[in-house]
Amino acid sequence: MKRSGPLLTLLAGLLVGLFMLSLNATTGEKPTSASVEPSASVKSSPGTKASPSSAPTSAPPSPSPARTPVPEGVYTGRTDDDSSAVAITVRDDKAIAYVCDGHNIESWLQGDVRDDGSLRLTGKDGASLDGKVRGTKEIRGTAHVGSGNYAFGIDRTKKSSGLYRANSTVAGARIEGGWIVLPDGEQVGILKRDGKPSPAPEIDPETGAVTVDGQQLTARPVTP
Repeated sequence: MKRSGPLLTLLAGLLVGLFMLSLNATTGEKPTSASVEPSASVKSSPGTKASPSSAPTSAPPSPSPARTPVPEGVYTGRTDDDSSAVAITVRDDKAIAYVCDGHNIESWLQGDVRDDGSLRLTGKDGASLDGKVRGTKEIRGTAHVGSGNYAFGIDRTKKSSGLYRANSTVAGARIEGGWIVLPDGEQVGILKRDGKPSPAPEIDPETGAVTVDGQQLTARPVTP
């Protein structure tokens, strides 16, 4: 009986040792979140650039419409059917036109010159003229006077060729005259006496002098 004491003591010591080992295994410290390295899937590569789709985008500004200036001056010529003459004077983006057949059809029209080089002029009794500059010296368009439509292409002219007008009173009659002097020197115009039209007498293009019923008048160049 005395010999079993050391064996029991040894056995008890082994049991205590196993118990302590088991306790340490169950109560050991776990690594903290600070020591956990990010996984490869969430690491950012130094060479990675932002996707182009993530960059802010903005629509480019709309270009301003191109301006087509109409050179200032006087444009004269005949209609395509050669029945009438047309004159247009342009100044400061304004225009005045005269359409005349030299007998009994005439119309004065006026309006603005648009940025695209087009004209839309209007006159009495629904008359109108639509035109557009071509190049630097031609206006092409159509005049609508009375029941007629008159297509034309007229060129910018030099001094003496142009558009003239006179208003006065002669022998108690109201005189209104309009003249288109063409580049070749031909004159097309109408003179009204108290509203009654007749072919206009010729004027001196250099001075505008004209004689009406024995009285000298001055026809002056027309500008807007």
